[in-house]
Amino acid sequence: MRKLLIASGIYPPDIGGPATYSSLLVKEFPKRGFVVKVLTYGPAGISRKIPKGLRHLIYFFVCLFKAINSDIIFAQNQLSAGLPSILVAKIIGRKFIMRVPGDSVWEWAVQKCGIKDNIDDFQDKKYGFRIEIRRKIQRFVANRADAIIVPSFYFKKIVSKWIKNPDKVHVIYNGIELDKSENYNIDQNKDKIILSIGRMVPWKGFDVLVELMFNLPDWKLVIIGEGPIKSKLKELIEKIKLSKNVKLISSLPRKELLEYLTKAKIFILNTSFESFSFQVIEAMNAGLPVITTNICNLPEIIDDGREGILIEPNNKKQIIEAIEKLDKDDNLRKNIIINARKKAQKFSLENTMDDLQKLLESLL
Repeated sequence: MRKLLIASGIYPPDIGGPATYSSLLVKEFPKRGFVVKVLTYGPAGISRKIPKGLRHLIYFFVCLFKAINSDIIFAQNQLSAGLPSILVAKIIGRKFIMRVPGDSVWEWAVQKCGIKDNIDDFQDKKYGFRIEIRRKIQRFVANRADAIIVPSFYFKKIVSKWIKNPDKVHVIYNGIELDKSENYNIDQNKDKIILSIGRMVPWKGFDVLVELMFNLPDWKLVIIGEGPIKSKLKELIEKIKLSKNVKLISSLPRKELLEYLTKAKIFILNTSFESFSFQVIEAMNAGLPVITTNICNLPEIIDDGREGILIEPNNKKQIIEAIEKLDKDDNLRKNIIINARKKAQKFSLENTMDDLQKLLESLL
């Protein structure tokens, strides 16, 4: 049997894309003849209470121990897991594959350094030492990987700029467990509830959605997620006195999340960056019409006017117009729901795992 070591920064009970992706690998790949082990930080692995530096050194040695009996190391990020695991792979001669779900350096720079540039502009500019040293590490790891997985053709263009050999960058869409029954809800008479889900970070545009509720007194907004700006969102809601119209909910298990998807009337993701959105696919599959932004990979998922409505990030006028269209035009709403449901099947977990298995076996 093939032996796969997953090196991740987060893993359930942590919340986030890499945690979800890693847990799916642990569930699905033993069915395909792989023995799967996981190395991570946090509750499921090496404690984050250990000081940085020492924590990463411990991660390296544990990775070295676990990788001796593995055929492939599969890193889920470029820095905290990617750097120690690529060093291990080169020391003991193991195949190394890395999934790049986003530009870790850009995300860090936005949150920690106040960088305002979008991800595309960020690629071609120079910044201070702290940012540039992280960028060098990210590109060091990417250039030495045997293969790199990205979740969209948009992100393939980004990552291809980091490395000398773009041919080793492979697009494999993220997959989710989709309900393939025909019993999804296309009821036009739902309560006026707008749902948004995601990690609460600056580029998700949740503050703009909150402010919009002044113009939509008949609607309720529910935002589900956790993240560094959650306290700021709470302060904003209280400051502008919208606590009756806006509700913040902590991250939920998938079963409870799906219940919210079936109750809402519209799903909105007002993001300025997205490598791939599990939440948009979940909404499309649940029969919930989607309004989202025309950036990054989202136009790969949604054809504007056919499977959802695309708007410019943070454009309040366009968001309100899209909400009114979906609320008043029953035929548009119904057609979008039906078309989106069909499109969502392209992003099934089975398709993702098939493509990933082919890539892993080609490396071996």
